[in-house]
Amino acid sequence: MAFSLRRVTWREWLGLAAGLLAAGSTALPWTVLSADTATPDVREAFKTLPHSDVVRTAWNSDLFSWGPPLLLAVVGLAVVLFGQVTKARVSGLPQLWLVGGLATVLLMVIGWTTLDWVFDSDQRAFLDAAGVSISGGVGRYLGMAFAVGSVVLAIVDIRAARAESRASRRRR
Repeated sequence: MAFSLRRVTWREWLGLAAGLLAAGSTALPWTVLSADTATPDVREAFKTLPHSDVVRTAWNSDLFSWGPPLLLAVVGLAVVLFGQVTKARVSGLPQLWLVGGLATVLLMVIGWTTLDWVFDSDQRAFLDAAGVSISGGVGRYLGMAFAVGSVVLAIVDIRAARAESRASRRRR
């Protein structure tokens, strides 16, 4: 059976889109430093820093920033490529999609909780003493939203696969 774009379901297309959009979000700010609670001297010095020192993309952060979105893109691609293979769907491709999506969410949560580990302990102590806070940027929020969306789509696909399996048993 040859691959056909027409046989790819809307769920699979959306799964691929979620993975690709999550991968695309790595180019947006993932780690942002802000000096809102700092002294006026620190805020003025903060304004003179290069933008890349204050706002970091996933590629300039750590493995937990760029790794999960790439994993989600690979999972989405696998779902589109192998979703038409009946044996793959029956053998658990939708469940594999769910596991990949949940792994992505878990890795992103770990990345969020270890956000300040991008900096070594001396840098963290200096930033904390100066009143500089480290927070997630818009890319991190979007990446998490796409990962959660992929998990929801995987659950919908599992339910659809179960319904397909029941329908094929009734036809026999």
